[in-house]
Amino acid sequence: MKWSEISVHITQEAVEPVSHILHEVGASGVVIEDPLDLVKERENRFGEIYQLNPDDYPSEGVIVKAYLPINDSFEANVEQIKSAISSLSQYDIDLGKNEVTVSEVDEEEWATAWKKYYHPIQVSETFTIVPTWEEYKAEHEGERIIELDPGMAFGTGTHPTTVMCIRALEKMVKHGDTVIDVGTGSGILSIAAAKLGASSVQAYDLDEVAVESARMNIELNNVQHVVAVNQNNLLNGITGPVDVIVANLLAEIILLFPKEAAQVVKQGGLFITSGIIEAKQQEVIDALEKSGFTIEEVLKIEDWVAIIARNN
Repeated sequence: MKWSEISVHITQEAVEPVSHILHEVGASGVVIEDPLDLVKERENRFGEIYQLNPDDYPSEGVIVKAYLPINDSFEANVEQIKSAISSLSQYDIDLGKNEVTVSEVDEEEWATAWKKYYHPIQVSETFTIVPTWEEYKAEHEGERIIELDPGMAFGTGTHPTTVMCIRALEKMVKHGDTVIDVGTGSGILSIAAAKLGASSVQAYDLDEVAVESARMNIELNNVQHVVAVNQNNLLNGITGPVDVIVANLLAEIILLFPKEAAQVVKQGGLFITSGIIEAKQQEVIDALEKSGFTIEEVLKIEDWVAIIARNN
């Protein structure tokens, strides 16, 4: 099968929404080339090891790459991607150059492209994300390993929004808690919740490809007895009560369902949201408080925000 590499030259601010667009059109994953990664001061306390080649990065802006099969719908998909990205400007998202280029790659090249970008990385006090092809053993007592194949689903688990969600879950989830993961993507947050001792996790995603990918990752991590994955639009038709809802989505999507979240999470339960750019932080906080939540903590990494809110 022939594949095409879709390369989008944008700003760092636009990375998450553009990645989401590529996923929705059917991309199996994204590669993010951000030149700030070359000069960024990184946290040493988690022991990350980075080997970055400057030749892989643009001189300015950020390049997001995804891979789509070349088939009858390919040209229509490319036009859909271009249109959807351009429409992001209505949300005051700076797109920068907004250049979309297309190049053909063979299946073998596509299948191995992930490996030079993705290595084991400790993202919290106890969680280390490990790609399936890497040999890795826990280095300290209490370390929790999440195995993930970034070629199977949207996201590698190392984006700031995902990292903050994992850290929030690590801090808040108690043994025996019930959890809902809205927009599960790769299933990484559901896996984390299960490994933290949740008694049951309901994982939902609107995209059927993400649903199947999440199921594969969940089985890979042997938590299928705890996590159930199903196709669903946000919390439509979902009843509670549950102890925790986690949603790593765009702010614009989170704003669609805080009232529903307040009805599904039990009194005193938590709603953890991420995928929020700093400029949208107050708007999301206002919507959460209006729906009856109290803000317990705001986490920040770079220009991204995660909010931990408790249902009154």
